[in-house]
Amino acid sequence: MAQYIVSARKYRPDSFGTLIGQDNIAQTLKNSILRGQLAHAYLFCGPRGVGKTTTARIFAKMINCSDPTPDMEPCGKCESCQSFAEGRSYCIHELDAASNNGVEDIKTLMDQVRIPPQVGRYSVYIIDEVHMLSQAAFNAFLKTLEEPPAHAIFILATTEKHKILPTILSRCQTYDFNRITVENIVRNLRMVASSEGVSIDDESLHVIAHKADGAMRDALTIFDQTVAFCGTDVKYQDVLRNLNVLDYEYSFSLVDAFLKGDYPSALLLFDEVLTKGFNALHFVAALSSHLRDLIVSRSGGLEALLELPQSLKTRYQEQAGRCPLQFLYDALSITTQCESGYRASINPRLHIEFALMRLSFLCGKMNAPQPVAAPVSAPAPAPMPEMARQAAAPSAPSAPSAEVPAAPAVSAVTEEAPQRRSRAARAASSLSMKSMMDSPQEKATEAPVEQDAPSEELLKAKWPELAKAYESKPRLASMLSTSSLAIEDAADGSRQVTFRVVNEAQKDWVESKLLHELEGNFRKIVGSSKVYLRVAVVPDDAAETAKVYMPSDQAKVLMAQNEEVKSLVKDLELDIK
Repeated sequence: MAQYIVSARKYRPDSFGTLIGQDNIAQTLKNSILRGQLAHAYLFCGPRGVGKTTTARIFAKMINCSDPTPDMEPCGKCESCQSFAEGRSYCIHELDAASNNGVEDIKTLMDQVRIPPQVGRYSVYIIDEVHMLSQAAFNAFLKTLEEPPAHAIFILATTEKHKILPTILSRCQTYDFNRITVENIVRNLRMVASSEGVSIDDESLHVIAHKADGAMRDALTIFDQTVAFCGTDVKYQDVLRNLNVLDYEYSFSLVDAFLKGDYPSALLLFDEVLTKGFNALHFVAALSSHLRDLIVSRSGGLEALLELPQSLKTRYQEQAGRCPLQFLYDALSITTQCESGYRASINPRLHIEFALMRLSFLCGKMNAPQPVAAPVSAPAPAPMPEMARQAAAPSAPSAPSAEVPAAPAVSAVTEEAPQRRSRAARAASSLSMKSMMDSPQEKATEAPVEQDAPSEELLKAKWPELAKAYESKPRLASMLSTSSLAIEDAADGSRQVTFRVVNEAQKDWVESKLLHELEGNFRKIVGSSKVYLRVAVVPDDAAETAKVYMPSDQAKVLMAQNEEVKSLVKDLELDIK
């Protein structure tokens, strides 16, 4: 049996032209080589599996190639290229910073940097996962990184740029690698499948590409796993079952159920998804993504935002054409709210089921006719039999219109109408009819007559009852019982009762938290709504007789009465506010 090599290694790019999805970085490096403007340190950063280490190897092989091609690609025939391909090159050194992250490892590297290359012009040191170096190792590496020998070039690769010291970043040319698009991953997987003799459809390739999340290495690994499961004839359903990916059909079926208002079917589909072992939160996320794709499909000119095979794009456009745009917006709002509240929910399944029922009722709510108010003069929607007979009967001889009473017809309608309506409708109708047909004169006679404001003697007599009502709050009750009242007549005939407190702090406290409550309780005690409470601070002439509550006020009174206390406060530099 021949030795098996995984696709991620077998089809690893070996030139700038075969790099996938990093054309701008490849062009920049090729131009720097062509112009002889090589930096002494580079930093390649980006997500996993996007080609950082591969690009570093291609760059290292290119700058040591003795016979590069006109478009600045390594020839693959010279001694430097062949030694690199066979793994025996002494010009390119790779170091794993995850396992060599100490100061001693950096010292060994610094000693090795002094040795010039035996073949080629440059010694290239590729340090992978450089963010794993310790703080001390970074500091030991600084000087060598800033001023290495002329033959040494450092290429640092990392997935976590934010963990690298700013002093290291300032000494390197930084290249940010992008995630590889689904289209590029599918194109490369199709080429690999053709080379390996594997039959696979575009839907399966797109599922693998989406699962890889922008990493080419992950996509090739998933491809090998799929081929191992399915063989050389890969089917779409086998890919879904192997990768445990939710089928697009569930999302299409759910939206169809929403459009019909068929919430039982939506709940049964959700139960089927859970039975197959899928994560409930991933189910909601897939539904949100489906709604987003429907919105994109419905809007013209946004086809580039759909990373889907052409067959699925056609299905999305067909279903999007049947969905009102407002429905899609509202549905997407519901699913995103469901996602955000999923982890905080005590019953996650009920949380999602409730969202599915809300989605099922959206179209019915938008298409429901708006209720039309019945005319006031029409007590019943259809004429009664007796009225119909009267209308069909021939008219009587001429009689004065004043002698034809309208009351019997109305009474007949009102007597027979309750038999044709439910109890709730009858009650609602009677209430609304009464409220609409009452004349202004009747309302005026039924309105209660506003009573006069209570007298000053009654207000002062009832004030202690207000203090007594707050016996559970001794401080407030004491303040109310000792307050002096000032009663004034207002322009509208009401009485304004002003009670006094001893300082501004008490006044602010009462006005912000208690005044409205006190006013309402006092109105109940005196039996009149023409009473308004106000609060004021005791005037200066009554301050001496007022009781002092706040510690700061007590200190000020004590200082005013005793010069020795005042001197003591001054000597100790106490802050009395």
